[in-house]
Order: sequence, then C-alpha cells, then structure tokens
Amino acid sequence: METRYNSKDVEARWHETWAENNSFAPSGKGEPFSVVIPPPNVTGALHLGHALNDTLQDILVRYRRKTGRDTLWIPGTDHAGIATQAVVEKRLFQDEHKTRHDIGREALVERIWKWKDEYEARITKQLKSLGVSCDWSRQRFTLDPVCAKAVRHAFFNLFKKGLIYRGKRLVNWDTKLQTAVADDEIYYEHVKGHFWTFKYPLADGSGFIPVSTTRPETIMGDTALAVHPNDERYAQFIGKMLKVPFVDREIPVIADAILVDKDFGTGSVKVTPAHDPNDYATGLRHKLPMINIMNDDGSLNENAGKFQGLKGQAARDAVVAGLEELGLLIKVEDHEMDVGHSDRSKTVIEPYLSDQWFVKMDVLAENAMNAVKSGEIKIIPERYANKYLDWLAEKRDWCISRQLWWGHRIPIWHTDASEDELKAAFAGRDDIYFYKAENGGYLVCSQEEDLKPDAVPGHELKQEEDVLDTWFSSGLWPHSTMGWPENTDTLKRYYPTSVLVTSRDIITLWVARMVLFSQENMGTVPFHTVYIHPKILDGNGQTMSKSKGNGVDPMDIEEKYGTDALRFVMASLCTDNQDVRLPVKKEKQPDGREINTSEKFEIGRNFSNKLWNACRFLYPQLEQAGALAAELPIDKSLFALEDKWILSRLQTTIKDATRMLEEYHFAELAGFLYRFVWDDVCSSYLEIKKSVINSETLTAEKKNAMAILSYVLKNVLDLLHPVMPFITEELNSILFQGSEMVISRAWPKADESLIDAKIEAAFDQAFAVVESVRGVRGRYNVSPATKLSAVVSVDDAATEASVKDCMAIITELSGLSDLSVAVKAVKPKFSASAVVPGGELYIPLEGILDPAAEIARLEKEIEKAKAFAASIERKLSNEKFVSGAPEAVVNAERTKLATQQDIIAKNEKALEELR
Repeated sequence: METRYNSKDVEARWHETWAENNSFAPSGKGEPFSVVIPPPNVTGALHLGHALNDTLQDILVRYRRKTGRDTLWIPGTDHAGIATQAVVEKRLFQDEHKTRHDIGREALVERIWKWKDEYEARITKQLKSLGVSCDWSRQRFTLDPVCAKAVRHAFFNLFKKGLIYRGKRLVNWDTKLQTAVADDEIYYEHVKGHFWTFKYPLADGSGFIPVSTTRPETIMGDTALAVHPNDERYAQFIGKMLKVPFVDREIPVIADAILVDKDFGTGSVKVTPAHDPNDYATGLRHKLPMINIMNDDGSLNENAGKFQGLKGQAARDAVVAGLEELGLLIKVEDHEMDVGHSDRSKTVIEPYLSDQWFVKMDVLAENAMNAVKSGEIKIIPERYANKYLDWLAEKRDWCISRQLWWGHRIPIWHTDASEDELKAAFAGRDDIYFYKAENGGYLVCSQEEDLKPDAVPGHELKQEEDVLDTWFSSGLWPHSTMGWPENTDTLKRYYPTSVLVTSRDIITLWVARMVLFSQENMGTVPFHTVYIHPKILDGNGQTMSKSKGNGVDPMDIEEKYGTDALRFVMASLCTDNQDVRLPVKKEKQPDGREINTSEKFEIGRNFSNKLWNACRFLYPQLEQAGALAAELPIDKSLFALEDKWILSRLQTTIKDATRMLEEYHFAELAGFLYRFVWDDVCSSYLEIKKSVINSETLTAEKKNAMAILSYVLKNVLDLLHPVMPFITEELNSILFQGSEMVISRAWPKADESLIDAKIEAAFDQAFAVVESVRGVRGRYNVSPATKLSAVVSVDDAATEASVKDCMAIITELSGLSDLSVAVKAVKPKFSASAVVPGGELYIPLEGILDPAAEIARLEKEIEKAKAFAASIERKLSNEKFVSGAPEAVVNAERTKLATQQDIIAKNEKALEELR
C-alpha cells in the first residue's frame, strides 16, 4: 500500500471503473429517487458555486443509491439566451470590431453554437472530474430536439388557453443588447445624481407649476403633471393644461394620491408613462397617452423633437441647457439614488414601452403558491418559502419574449389573412391555433413544426423574430428532460422528481416557474422538496466571478488538494446560515500558470490523509494474516471495554449520519464524520489498540482487534462514500479485496444490540480527562515524555466507578504514571487543576516545575502582555486612527488586543493554580 494518498491516479482510475460498470445508471429496482441537475449556463466554465451545488446533489444521490433506491440523476446544460449571446457578441466586437447586425442572424447563431459546444464539453469535463454520478447517457441541452419539442407544446397549450398574449407594455430594456430583461436580471447601484427643479408653464401663459425630476431628458414624453388632490397649493390648477417644453403639445394637470406625496419636494410629479413604471401605472389609471421618445439603443427618437439622436448623459445635458435657455430652470440639487443595471451588459436599464409576449400569471401563480402553502412542496430552510410566496403573490404577468437571436424562436406567425381563410388553410389540424392580434391581423401558433410562408394561399406568413426567455425552457426542465410531451417510460417511473438542490438567487426565476409549468403540463408538482444552499463568496464577501479576478475553478482545487478534499469542505461549509466566505489567494504553478485557490481546502486534504494512514496501519497486519480478501470473524467473548465503546459509537454514528442526510444537514454530517474518524477511531481506538495490533504474534486478541477495526473502517468507508467517493472506493479495494464496490454496497444499518449509552458516556468523560491532562502539559510546557500523576475528584460514587472503569485508557492516552479517583478528593499542594465532567482534575507539579521560577515566569508573561495590550488600547482609543485607518488595519489591531487579553487570562489562571 502506498505511503501517501495520490488523489490524481486514484480519481482517474475510479472514473473509468464506474463508467465500465455503468454504476450511475438507474437499476430499475426499488423505490425511485430522481433528480434533475440545475443546468449550468454554457456561458463559461463552472466555479465553486457549481461545485457546491453538484457536490450536495451527488451526496444525496450516492446515499439514496446505497439505500436501495432506484436512482436517476439527469445531467444537462442551459443555452442561457441573453447571457450566452452577450459573451459571444462581446468577443465578436473585441476580436473583429463587428456587431451582430454586421454578420447577420445565421452567422451569429452559428458562432454561438460553436461556443456552446466548447463550453458544454468543458462543463461536462468539470462535472465528471468532480465525481458527480449522473447518468451521462441521458445528458440534455435546453435547445436540443427533445427540449425544443417540449417548449413548442407548452407554448401552444398556454396560447390556446388564452394564457399567452402579445401587447405593448412597459418592460425593462437593455439598450446595449437591445432586449427586454426580467426584474430578477437587474442589479442596483447607488449613484450620485441630481434633482433638477424647473417651471412647467401653463398653456394660457398665466404662470407655472414647479416640478422636480431626476430625468429631465424624458420631458418630451410627459403626458400629464400630477398633484395630490388634497394639496391646497395646486387645487386651482387641477384640470388645467400645461405646455410641454420643446414640443408643441399640451398636457393636463391631474390629481393622483397614489403617485404624489404632497410633502416631498415640490409636491408635483411629471408623468411619463412610457418611461417609468410608476408613471405607467398612473397612465393606465387616468387613460393617458403613452408617448415613447426612445429608440432601441437608448437614443432619443423623433418624438423628442430637436433632441432626436442624442443619448444618455448627452441628451440630459442638452435638455437641461435648453430649460436654462428658456428661463425655466429653477435650481439643481445633488441627489443620490439606486439605479438599475442589466446583469448581463452592465448598462443602465431603461423602462421602455414595446410590443412583447406575456404569460398571464394570476391563476398559475395562485396554484404555485398553494403547492407550498399546503405543504405539497417543502422548502428548506423554511425562511426561503417567503421569498417564493412573496414574488408569486404579485401575480405580475411574465414577459417571455426576448429580442435576441439565440434561443427558442417563438412559434408564432403573423398574417393579414382572414379568419375564414385561416380555417380553410388549417382545416382538421389540432396542432394549429390562431387568434386576432391586438394591433390587427392574426397570430398563428404551430405546435409541431415551422410553417411555410405560403401556408395560407394568397397571404404571407411571417414568423415572430423574438425568442423565448431562457427561463421558459428551463421551467420545463424536470419533465422535458424525461421526454414530455411524450408519455415516456422515464416519466411514468421517475416523475415527479424527488428533490431540487439550488441557490436562493433563482427561487423566483426558476423554482417558481418549474412549479407552475409542472402543474399546468403534468398536473402535479415537479418535486416535493427544495433545498436552498448557501452562496460561495470570496473573503471580502464578494460574489466570485472571472471579471473580478476572484473566481476559483474547482479543477484547480482538485489538482492541488484532491477532489475528495474539495467535496468534503464544500459539504462542511453548507450550514443553514447564508452565505459562505472563502478567502482566495493567487498561486503560481510549476508550469507557470497562475490560479486562484484557498487554504480552506487543506482541512479536506488532511482528513483524506488521516483516513488513508488509518487504513495503512491496518493493511500490513491484514496482509500478514491473509485476511485482505476475507472478513475476519468478531469474537464477542474477547471484547475489552474499548471494543464495546467503539462498536457502540459506530452504531450511533450510523444512526446520526443517516438522520443528517435525511434532514439535509450537510455541514453537521461532515463535521460529525470528521470527529468520529479523527478523534474516536484514529486518536482514541487506534492508539489504545496499537500495541495489540502491532504485536508480532497473531494472538486471538490481535485477530479480534483487527476484526473490529476492519469492521469499523468498512462502515466508515460506506458512511463517507457519498461525501468522499474516490478515496473510499480506493481504500475499500485495497483493504477488502474482491468485495463489492462501495458505490453499490448497501448503506450501513445500525445494530441496536451494540449500542451502550452508559459506556459511551463513560468514555466521553474519560477523554475529557485526557484532554485536560494534555491541556495542562501545554499550559506549563511539560513534555509528553514526562510522566505525570493525577487525581480526579468526583462528585458522587457513580462517577467514581465510571472513571475507574476507564483508568487504564486514561493513563495510556495521557502519559500518566499514576491516577487516583475519589469522591471529594483533596487538591494536592502546587497542583494544576481543570474542570472535568462530574468533578475536577488535579495534577501535582512539584518536582516537575520549580514553583518560584514558574511563578516568576508567569508574572513576567502577564506583565509583558498587559503592556502590549495597553499600547493597543491607546491606539484604538484614538478616534483619528479608528476613523482614518483602513478597516482591515483597525480589525487587525482589535485581533491583536483580543490575543493579548487571552494570554493574560490564561496565565493569571495558571498563576492562581500554583499559589
């Protein structure tokens, strides 16, 4: 057996072995357990957030597979319409200084497919490297023929029911990508701006009304001026007409208590329905005209008069200058505000009136809400159910159209044919449905195939240019991946899926939409449990990304620390508390590459090595006994107390680990198994049994100790396998040659007859004594080789008996020459002390330490620490330093102070013990 664990060789070998044995395919036996992977976008490579998500899914899938469930995990990727097109367009411009319009739709889409193929292959490689046990023969893509058919059918069904419609509505507009975007695809930045107050002149020339705005460039789109109905200042003006500066148009003064706060600013609000969400709602209430003054690229159009063609800040400056020239500008004030930006192009979002496709959400949203309210779907942690319910409760119609070239083209054709002509052309076809458009003509929807331009004699059919929002196809993911709308065998057996593991930031974008689509298409929910995991941030609390330079490629971590180390740390970070900060550092590799990594994963590598060394300790003994391919029998008649303890601890560990997996307590599971392996198995049981197992003679006691340790380690490998699949499979093949692979071996079941709570409690108490002895050695710099004596003073006879049962173990592990236990024992002179469960520990130090010298040393250490602490306190009491120095510097000083205060407290306690 190798002296060191070589993760690279091991991982490559087991990838191949699992593939050869078809280990990830469903068995067809047992109760189904199915999962669909949240499809990563083909915009680029995976990061640690994906690694967390996929590790957690794999833990659940591997666990369920071992419990005998018929597991199906479907992998796949998302075309990510706006995101993928944005990165390809950006590269096109950087490399060739061309836009999509320069090369055309067909050429751009061809380039995006090449991008998709490259990054889908890279993503698949990353996922396989991580060890995710998906059934790779079922890999899907949201634009593949199977998913495309599902999209067509879902759209057709909603269209036929009247739940999809086309209309001119106000949307969020990305002027760079020139497409509508969702509310959830916008982020807000606090920016410095201004309030411009100007005079709105009355049309009859009798005066003006003052009004303030942060967007003077939209004045030409105003269709009213609103005041509060109870504002005495403006009561006389309600119903009168104003003249819009720069354009020959009059607008009314209206009363609106919803839009206007009479105590804020001037108490009047200019209403621009085509360019502001609140104004849009006001326009609908008062049936105001909606005048669009903007082009797709954000420049002002012909409705802006002389300012046509200007854009952004240039347009704003020109309008302000114009107001000043007309003598209408009253004042300019500084003003800070939150401004929406597109998550993809990073440009300012413009509210924009345009023709779009929408899904009516009232009934669909209500049904999706009821699924969670009724408990049919359980969201873990529960607090995230509120985000889901609050978003759906708004019941805002969903804008599903995007002005892109990459994605599912909307299966609608426009025509000026009459209803009778359409009925004649499509007679007897259930896959065609049409209705009259809001702006005239007919909209024809085809469920199965694209229509030819001449499908209606004498009239041209022109397909809709827009594509569907990415989340439309993603919302179908749980059933489209299984072959819907066909009633496939996969759907029959594995739908609905069992659990969804995802991040909180797509609860509204994706989770809610999967629920409403599944209820609509399948008549059921898509899953019964949704587990929301934390987000991975860098050490400064920033989201990881390539553009920020703080992203971490999981494969870099795997290369440096091993995949099992990565997976273990990912699981250990997954608490119910959001979010996780992971300090990132740049590191140069031997080949010259510079990668981002994190020392946090050192814990995982150390744990892998600890497990490897524990098995390596047993391996030569099993080899010598010829027991590598056979299971050694355990003889209960030879049990020592520590044997009963470790077997009992193993059974409780099996029960607790099973419960933690069932309840999605991943961090608790990782920490629990870590402590069992590191503390109980390696630091305690192995240490106690080391001399027995290492003995040259193969005695009955040695064989029994080996049998017990083999049994414990085999179960450890099973318990750890979902988290650390590679090392557990490798160690199983070495220690238990010829046995079944861990991936397919049954999950351990606790043997209740071996559980002894009394022995476990006694050993907990014994180990507390051991740790206290070690603590005293550290406090007084006493070498482990120096034999000590100790006295345990206990509170009652039962505790006395418990400690006495474990005296041999305590003395062995603590390096004690003598240990006595008594109820209410007297503390020996010049003794260190420590509180232990049910009593107190005393360790006489006379003859080991010089009392006077030790007291003098401690006093000197205390004096030194107090002086250092005082200097830090003086610095921190200086307001100029605290307010002027960088936060990191101030925090470093506070950490130093806390360290010195801890040194003082510990040394004062030690000094008190010795006097």
